[in-house]
This record gives sequence, structure tokens and C-alpha cells, in this order.
Amino acid sequence: MTVVLNPNLSRAGWRRIRRVLDSRVVGALAVPHGVDRYLGLFNPVWSVREVRAVVTGVAHHTEDSVTLTLRPNANWEGARAGQYVRLAVEIGGVRRTRCFSVAGAAHRADGTIEITAKVNPAGTVSRYLKEHARPGLVVVLSQAEGGFVLPAQLPGRIVLISAGSGITPVMSLLRALVARRFPGQVTFLHYARTAQQMIYREELAALAAACPRLILAPVYTRAPGAGRLDGRFCREHLLEVAPDYADALTYVCGPGALMDTAAALWTAEGIENRLLTERFTIRAPVTDAGDATGEVRFIRSGITAPNDGRTLLEQAEAAGVNPEYGCRMGVCHSCSSIKPDGSVRNVLTGAVTSEAGARIQLCVTAPCGDVELDL
Repeated sequence: MTVVLNPNLSRAGWRRIRRVLDSRVVGALAVPHGVDRYLGLFNPVWSVREVRAVVTGVAHHTEDSVTLTLRPNANWEGARAGQYVRLAVEIGGVRRTRCFSVAGAAHRADGTIEITAKVNPAGTVSRYLKEHARPGLVVVLSQAEGGFVLPAQLPGRIVLISAGSGITPVMSLLRALVARRFPGQVTFLHYARTAQQMIYREELAALAAACPRLILAPVYTRAPGAGRLDGRFCREHLLEVAPDYADALTYVCGPGALMDTAAALWTAEGIENRLLTERFTIRAPVTDAGDATGEVRFIRSGITAPNDGRTLLEQAEAAGVNPEYGCRMGVCHSCSSIKPDGSVRNVLTGAVTSEAGARIQLCVTAPCGDVELDL
């Protein structure tokens, strides 16, 4: 018997089929490979549980960025403007995962979503997408996550501040405000090295020309005089373009220095509750190899290495164990692993976990003496 599945099924039709495919009986019949393996023979985007998406468009707005338009399968539950996804792509036979903000507004009529990646020359995923992403490439997505979103009741004044690739979630918020015909005032303050490195520069200029209540203030840190302001983010810049910022709801996303300066300013003025931040970078944890004791034992790999004080992800890689990882900063949970024995310290919070069998994030934990990992 030959079964033919229509690749143009509606979402409702696909959900009905999915309920059947997700049953224990069908799952047992699909052993040893599982239902998804066989569905992929019909269409690589089909899956019972995974959110898979096909690339339908690729754009290069700047020399060091790539913008992908993705069409997710019926497992996708949608995203709010400002949220992010964990995107996984197979590179050299290994699935690699990174976090990317969804750049589009909350809903698109064609059901697609957009992400923009600023390329890290030493990176793996962003560089691969920049060099190799083409229409037809299939990637795996998580459901949308994050609380960097607009409130249900919008205030009368919103300030958006970004730098570098931090423009992506902020751009999503702006597009959502435009789509909702937000009647209030919006100030968009963005920092880039040069005009040529400002992602979405042309779209932002067009929006500013069409929306009199949008104040666009680009700052080019390596091209004095080319933007509306000069230098790096400071209170004087705020007073110049958004003097009533204390009464506004402000969103900030960008490098750590920008985030720290903004947080300190809002806290000093007692208005930190009116500031929302999205941070995809962390300060490098300070470790002292002289204080490190014990050994790290990777049980399944049969490898034991002396504890050198670094995070468990770094020590695993140095020992030749290559666990899956994503953001390397404690956001995406791709590097989670079971710790059968030993104590570990969270390098971000300082919290110590000693519970046997606890699931930990390798990228943000360091061993406290002897530790065993199920790797």
C-alpha cells in the first residue's frame, strides 16, 4: 500500500494527522528510527513534535549580517514581537544551536518569520548561515521564548535603544507598534560603527519619513558627524532625543557595556521598573586555576581530567568531549547535562548545586572539587 501525503495540507489538517502519528502504536511501528525519520522522506519540514522551518528568502543588508525568512511547520505556535528562538542547523554532521531574535512583527499574513544574524568571524552558526544559507535549507527551531515584549496596555511614550545586532528584537517591537498603529511617541536610538553597518537602515529611514511620531536617532561611533549624535550611549544623548525618558517605557538591547550603562542610569534615578533589557552576552566568569581542586569525570566517554577552574563546557571540550551547546551563556539550555555526583557553582549567580542527579547547564557552571557528568 502506498500512502501519499499532500505537502500543501492546512494547519488544521496536519494537526489531525499529527495526532494519529503521535500515537504509541504508530511510534512502535516506526522503530528503530521513529516517525520523524520516515516523515522526512516525504518532506524534510514534516515532524510530529519538532518545529522545523524552511528558508524561503536570504538577504544581506550589511557585509557582516544575514537575514533569513523562514516558513515553519504546523508545530510552530507563533511569537510575540521581541521574543527569540533557539535555531539549530546541522554543520559537518553535528547539530549546532544558537539564539536569534525574531525580527518580524508578531503576525505575518504569509505565516513566515524573520531572523537576522550578525556574523561572528570566529563563530560557527552565524558564519555558516551567512556563507551557506539558501532557499530550501531546513532548520530546527524552539518555540519562541523571552519576556522582552510589549505590554498589553501600551504607554503613551516608548524609547527603543540598541547597538549592533541588538537592533533585531528592538526592530521587531517597532514593526509591531507600526502594525498596531501606535498613537504615541517612539524614539529609536541606535548605535553602529558606521552607516554601512547599520542593519535595517533603509527601512528605518522610510518608517521615520512616514511616521511623524517616530524619532530616529542613529549614532555612528566610528564616523563622527555622520549621525544625529556622536560618541557612545550616555545620559546627554537621552536628554537630546528623549528628554522625558523617565516617563517612557524603555527597551534596551546590545553589548554588555550599553546594557550596564543603561541599567546604572535608570537605577540611579529610581526608574528601573520602566526599563526592559535583553541580554545575549554575559561577562566572562572569573576563574582562578590556583583555587581549582579535584577531577572531572566524563562517565560515558571514559575520560577523567583535572579540574582547571573553567566552566564544565570548556573543560569538556578541552578533554576531547564535545557536548551539544548553543548560546554558551546560560540562555538556551542546549548544553544541559545530568550530574550524577559532585558539587558545581553557577558562575553567574554563585549558587552551588550538590544534589545528585541534578540537571545543570555546562556553559555556566564550574566544578567545586570532584564532579561526575553523564557525558
